[in-house]
Amino acid sequence: MSQAIRVAVVYHSGYGHTAKQAEAVAKGAAAAPDTEALLISVDAIDQHWDALESVDAIIFGSPTYMGSASAQFKTFMDATSHKVFGKGGVWKNKIAAGFTNSASRSGDKLNTLQQLSIFAAQHGMHWVNLGLGPGHNASTTTEDALNRHSYFIGHGAQSDADQPADKGATESDLKTAEHLGARVAGVARELAAGRRALAQA
Repeated sequence: MSQAIRVAVVYHSGYGHTAKQAEAVAKGAAAAPDTEALLISVDAIDQHWDALESVDAIIFGSPTYMGSASAQFKTFMDATSHKVFGKGGVWKNKIAAGFTNSASRSGDKLNTLQQLSIFAAQHGMHWVNLGLGPGHNASTTTEDALNRHSYFIGHGAQSDADQPADKGATESDLKTAEHLGARVAGVARELAAGRRALAQA
């Protein structure tokens, strides 16, 4: 009998748009079989350090501000130097993935995704990419395609700055976020099953 997989989505959202993406990521993870999703804002991170030690996967999410992760998310990253790294690498060998959001189509979001992947590597985590081909990249494709901005390392969403959080995101970006959550849950389940099999061998 398989054991439940726990996936945490740790994010910061300045105006609510990235929170919508985080909710979609968590929704996708929770829809996977035998999976529990924890949605954690960095604003309340001090209540969740212990929980993060026990999860199978952590998906990191931040808006891209001025070409990098937000200051609030970076504060969380820096706090892990003593809350996690300094404790002997308690996140080592967990699954990791990431997403970001900006008002601009590019907005230098790739830099933020690379920042998140390096952060995960510093904690010895296993990074999971988006696992989707390019979305809207030809005359025969549309804005409705998953991964419409054609990111590969993680999910890069775009939300209109002049719209409220509940209207700024596109359905395709939210579906792509759900895909990321489900993909991470699946990889975490495979890894957990492999570890159990090796332990019984």
